[in-house]
Amino acid sequence: MIAVVGHGDLTAEALTLLESELRSRLAAFAKAGRVGLVRVGQGLPVAVGRAARAAGMALVTVLPSKAGLPALLRAPDHKAAGELLMLSQQVRLVDFDPADHDSCVRADESLLRACARVLAVWDGSPPNARDVTAHLVAFARARGIEVDVLWPAGAVRTSPQDVRS
Repeated sequence: MIAVVGHGDLTAEALTLLESELRSRLAAFAKAGRVGLVRVGQGLPVAVGRAARAAGMALVTVLPSKAGLPALLRAPDHKAAGELLMLSQQVRLVDFDPADHDSCVRADESLLRACARVLAVWDGSPPNARDVTAHLVAFARARGIEVDVLWPAGAVRTSPQDVRS
């Protein structure tokens, strides 16, 4: 599996640039029979889902669960979840609380352990209390997981207060 992680505060223009770049990268992986993996959320996960569909790549979307039942998503992620479910070939329930930052980080780390490669949409910035992209890149590399960093020319992030992991 190939996980895609990255900043949650990308502008609409950056997401459009990324969707195009991801489509070409994912097409090569799709030809090799690889499957993509994203955790449900607005922004980057939806761009990944759209790019995977256009590239002919199977996609697994991870939904939060509690006691084996789907957990309540944050309100901004409701629409994104619907679109991702339509774009996915498989949905995986993982026990984590989408409202708890540390729980999301632990879930992401667990998912990365099951992947052979990570595509990281990362501008090289260090981790902070709300954005753990750098942490996930370091986590994957420390475990010998191949990491490709993507940051298209012209990509921009929004203000730090809008960041989510």
